[in-house]
Amino acid sequence: MSSQTETNLPTIPDHLKPRWYRLVASWESMLLVVAVVIFIINSFASPYFLDPWNLSDATFNFTEKALIAFAMALLIISGEIDLSVASIIALVSTAIGFAAQLGAGVPMLVVIGITVGLLCGAFNGLLVTGLGLPSIVVTIGTMSLFRGISYMVLGDQAYTDYPAELSYFGQGYVWWVISFELLLFLVTAIIFGVLLHKTSFGRAVTIIGNNATGALFSGIRVGRVKFILFLLTGLMSAIAAICLTSRLGSTRPSIAFGWELEIITIVVLGGVNILGGSGSIAGVFIASFVLGMVTFGFGLLNVPGIVMSIFVGLLLISVIALPRLWTKYSGNK
Repeated sequence: MSSQTETNLPTIPDHLKPRWYRLVASWESMLLVVAVVIFIINSFASPYFLDPWNLSDATFNFTEKALIAFAMALLIISGEIDLSVASIIALVSTAIGFAAQLGAGVPMLVVIGITVGLLCGAFNGLLVTGLGLPSIVVTIGTMSLFRGISYMVLGDQAYTDYPAELSYFGQGYVWWVISFELLLFLVTAIIFGVLLHKTSFGRAVTIIGNNATGALFSGIRVGRVKFILFLLTGLMSAIAAICLTSRLGSTRPSIAFGWELEIITIVVLGGVNILGGSGSIAGVFIASFVLGMVTFGFGLLNVPGIVMSIFVGLLLISVIALPRLWTKYSGNK
């Protein structure tokens, strides 16, 4: 009897795996290896890739999307999603373009852009947390709504008459090849990394993603946290819109069309669980470089844009499917 009881007792490992092993075996480490491999392949694929200014230009392929991806990561970890981010960019760009035609200066354009982004985020947040509607349904609707407003205002026209000073946000350089956008990307990564991994707010986000009901009974104001996350997504979409408009020097209603797919791909490729509950900013940071380097490499090789779209779609499906297939066929339930 006693031997049977002892056999059924759970076993405790004599020692945990060392920290260095967990670090090397992490998703972020694997992504870092992939990034290095892509960098090496691009350097052989094109003689122009290793030019410092070309490498600097390559960062424009992902910095604006990554700014939104950091906020999207927190939102997905909490168990929600925002598919309207690209349309928020279009609406913000239209708003600042309209204000620029009326003679508004750069500070006012920035204030208007951020205000519109926050209002869009608040609208999404209120529908989700106030009415209890599914975020995927709400943001599919606002995706059409926000971009539809841009089409209604602009039609087939474009805003191009912007103050010269606005160009610094999307085209300016802080030092040598370090662009303003790249610096903004690095600072934002640090801020969101601290927010998610070092604050009680970040812990609340993770707890909500794992068990929203349990989080509610433990005293976490779930609705309030999710509303703030939608505000953050709207804010980062507005900042990305200002940078993108500045870089392009024009506004069209089709601006940033399809970006929501690439942003979600960056987040999921970075190791964030699409069902919520886990993820890291470090993974999203590295995934931004991976997707950016692939995009830039395709551009140097004159690969058609449709091929890139196919690649992003397949990458998103693969990143979601492979862990499930591994769990299913490896015997790890």
